[in-house]
Amino acid sequence: MHELKVIQVTGKKLAREFLYFPVRLYKDEKNWIRPLDQDIERVFDPEKNKYFRHGDAIRWIIQDEGVTVGRIAAFYNKKVTAKYEQPTGGVGFFECVKSQKVANLLFDTAKQWLKENGMEAMDGPVNFGDRNEWWGLLVEGFYEPNYTMPYNFSWYQKLFENYGFQEYFRQFTYAKSLHDHNVHPDIENKALRIKRQKAISFRHARKSDLEKCAQDFRQVYNKAWAAFPGVSEMSQAQIMALLKKLKPIMDEQLLWFGYHNDEPISMFIMIPEMNQLFKHVNGKMHLLAKIKLLLMKTFAPPKKVLGLIFGVVPDFQGKGVDGAMVSAFREHVKRTRMKYDELEMNWIGDFNPKMIRVVEMVGGKVKKVHVTYRHLFDPNKPFKRAKIL
Repeated sequence: MHELKVIQVTGKKLAREFLYFPVRLYKDEKNWIRPLDQDIERVFDPEKNKYFRHGDAIRWIIQDEGVTVGRIAAFYNKKVTAKYEQPTGGVGFFECVKSQKVANLLFDTAKQWLKENGMEAMDGPVNFGDRNEWWGLLVEGFYEPNYTMPYNFSWYQKLFENYGFQEYFRQFTYAKSLHDHNVHPDIENKALRIKRQKAISFRHARKSDLEKCAQDFRQVYNKAWAAFPGVSEMSQAQIMALLKKLKPIMDEQLLWFGYHNDEPISMFIMIPEMNQLFKHVNGKMHLLAKIKLLLMKTFAPPKKVLGLIFGVVPDFQGKGVDGAMVSAFREHVKRTRMKYDELEMNWIGDFNPKMIRVVEMVGGKVKKVHVTYRHLFDPNKPFKRAKIL
């Protein structure tokens, strides 16, 4: 290996190289699915990514004699980092040949930039955005990735840990057959008690009324999730933008809400797992790709469902609402004979043992494990894992 050259990504040519390096790197990896170029580029577009309002992002590639051997991005959001004990930035979109030297140079480059911007630690690999996308390093379960979830070589784990990254939390992806209707008796009993309460009901959303869906989503999300470190409140406009983005693939029978006297108290948001289709378009969304996707969606639709968000507002946690909502969906699946075969819950942190217990009691099994690492810049500072909820 010759002298390595660090190059900041500026302009279309280098941005293209940032996108195409993984294509060459994973050319023999059968389970890797190329992400959509537009999804990656959106992260680094200040006009499309709200996180630029309170932070910044930068990208680099590393070349050896003109050949790209690594890439990385670094970013910070001061609105989010204020919730941590120390200002903490992030690194993500890490790809590297099998070389600790190259990996160390990538991490050193990101670390120096983050220090210059007031950060005292960095998490990785994470996203300059919400946690439901591009978050965590895959360490177990090297199956095809779900849409906007990371897939990487198994030896990346050593590259991170040898540099000094420590495990901040684990993310479990649970899988369950939708034809298996067995659940733990405790879930059944709690669901029956909830059913007897006429004030509580469960129903799926309507695509024809996205405004109400967004309002209910916002109420539950901001009460159930936004208090966690690294998670920000979502506005009505942000949620409407998300739902409009999902609308072409949305199945209203997969968007479930729980209500108490018509006030939203829980939600279970699922979508068809679109990587089963996107893997056939090679990262592009030009006209021919869109036609191909439309034909496949019509004649060979996804058989897997992806669970995006599951949550209960604090006032109703621990009362059986979570299990009752799952039971309502399960009964709907049986009654309507839905076309899907498998559900993957994507993802649940090990800091959330209550949710883990619920998912396991309804029959979920761990299929994939990702790890979010943290690296403290001051080695004398005590390391702390994510707090248990």
